[in-house]
Amino acid sequence: MTPRTDLAGYLVRYPHEAGLGDEDPATVLDRYHTPDYELVNDGVLLDRQRLLDHIRPARRRAVGLRVEVQQALVDGDQVAARYRLTADLRKGGTITSEIYMFGELAEDGRLRRAVQATRTLPSG
Repeated sequence: MTPRTDLAGYLVRYPHEAGLGDEDPATVLDRYHTPDYELVNDGVLLDRQRLLDHIRPARRRAVGLRVEVQQALVDGDQVAARYRLTADLRKGGTITSEIYMFGELAEDGRLRRAVQATRTLPSG
């Protein structure tokens, strides 16, 4: 499974595997992304190392994740998605983010680059 063959599945699986799984975060990242993958999230550039630095503490903070995919489109090497990610926190409470993602795929179907805009939704 790659983002090209199942974008909605990737949007659901990747956060679970990266944020809650026991597998090495680098292995999970490399399964779905090219080695030169870059994510621009709300204007902040995250390369592979910065993403790995983000995953490790996220595993300590989250105890549950839910992803609801509203739209997921693939057209050639371009992808677009709109989805919500809800994280249940170890110390209590939840954070729900609405995410708009646009990306570029590599020949092998993995993500090469993505740009995301997010907004936090009120809990309730």
